[in-house]
Amino acid sequence: MSVNRQQGLPACVRHPDRPTGLRCVRCDRPACPDCLREASVGYQCVDCVAEGGKTVRPARDVSGARSRAGTRPMVVVPVLILLNVLVFAFTAYQAHSIVDNDRSSLFVDWTLIPSLVAGGDYWRLVTSGFLHFGNYGGYGPVHLIFNMFALYVLGRDLEIVLGRVRFLAVYVLALLGGSVAVMLFGESLGSVAGASGAIYGLFGGIAVVVFRAKMNPRPVLILLGINIVLSITLPGISLLGHLGGLVVGALATAALVYAPRNENLVRFQVLACVAISVVLVVVVALRIGAMDACDSVTVDGRLFGCTGLG
Repeated sequence: MSVNRQQGLPACVRHPDRPTGLRCVRCDRPACPDCLREASVGYQCVDCVAEGGKTVRPARDVSGARSRAGTRPMVVVPVLILLNVLVFAFTAYQAHSIVDNDRSSLFVDWTLIPSLVAGGDYWRLVTSGFLHFGNYGGYGPVHLIFNMFALYVLGRDLEIVLGRVRFLAVYVLALLGGSVAVMLFGESLGSVAGASGAIYGLFGGIAVVVFRAKMNPRPVLILLGINIVLSITLPGISLLGHLGGLVVGALATAALVYAPRNENLVRFQVLACVAISVVLVVVVALRIGAMDACDSVTVDGRLFGCTGLG
């Protein structure tokens, strides 16, 4: 009796060998249970579900990135922390000292000295952001520890909010912003190193996101104010690098989170980040044109050579 009833049923459109009494509520075609998905009203076949998904606008977070179910794990922040730690370990290995790591050849070649950048060592604008003094303030590698802790605290939220690629863009632009500020207003023979410019850029990014999300900005502003005061009062800190990173990081984040929400969202964000990069490059180029290039400088009794002129 059961066999006869099944023989009188239509076949599933995707599985002709399967008779079924079920139908899609959208297209009314016969479909077996494996080909049906629960909808707001009744069940729809997988073809209708796929077709409907094309017309549904994906949910996006504050930066315009597509929202995903659950929490996205951090990737960029741990990688950046690992890179900074590895570079510090390598400079300590070269210098045979964890506190005098600035004596290593890598530190000498990577630290930011504006006169040497003018001489052709352009990479110092970026590489200096991955160096940390091993005897900062006489307290050992506290420079690295403090910066990496700040990177983790700020980055764990901002990477999730912005997405990995956007977060990395803000970090790199803020790092460059700090270096450009040192090039513009710093001493031509000064030596600057550290990830603080990029980290202050994350401070600026967090502040912009808080304003964009219409949250209470007071805690972020208080924390930012405390750090700026410390930058001014503590000796040996590059205030210019901090402020440059802060401004550029805030601008880059604002370009991402305030971008128009339309089909040109990603294009606008990419062009905005490229525009900020071009401005930074042009500013550095103009500054270099006004400086005297050199092939070596002496900083704190140490000779730094400029390989860019070689």
